[in-house]
Amino acid sequence: MKPAIFAIALALMSPIAVSPAAAQQAAAGAATPAQQKAAGAFIDNLANQAFAVLQDKSLTRAEGRAKFRALLRANFDVDGTGLRLIRSYRAPNSPIKLTDAQIEAYRAALPDFVVNTYSDRLYDFATAKVSVVRTVPRGNRGDVDVYTRITDPKGGKPIDAIWQVKAGAKPLVSNITVNGVNVALTQEADFKAYIEKNGFDALVDFMKRTK
Repeated sequence: MKPAIFAIALALMSPIAVSPAAAQQAAAGAATPAQQKAAGAFIDNLANQAFAVLQDKSLTRAEGRAKFRALLRANFDVDGTGLRLIRSYRAPNSPIKLTDAQIEAYRAALPDFVVNTYSDRLYDFATAKVSVVRTVPRGNRGDVDVYTRITDPKGGKPIDAIWQVKAGAKPLVSNITVNGVNVALTQEADFKAYIEKNGFDALVDFMKRTK
């Protein structure tokens, strides 16, 4: 199974505080200009924090991976996104009926799978810079799409990325579209192809084995 591309999405995860009042406003309708500004600052902060780790030569690879794992668990909507990746198999009309135990095994394997698959590749972007271009409200739940441009001082074509920031008591990155490619949809297709060929339990076993 070929994993989804553009793993840099997972690097840009670091905490930023959001007040309970802002969270309530986010649930009431489309994101306000203030909430859009906060989402842009969130992504900017994530980038600065993540690349500081990438560029810290005092850290070993294992230490760097550990920091990314902590950032991932705290700031990326792993569970919500993970369940979306298998949504077709959780639907009432799915030909494959998943048990609660199967879903829980999948949810337990997902965070480490994401980190183990992508963390080493993040070092390829150690000198990159992320600039926020604009922010746009997404839906009526306070979510925000943050448009960014990723450039590398070493050269290469800039990468345009749209970060979907989920509103709540604290912001969470729920998806990213890079150069027109929706990462979640790509990963969902990869998972579906693997499940149809090998079965759901085999997917979970594969996720556990990925290093």
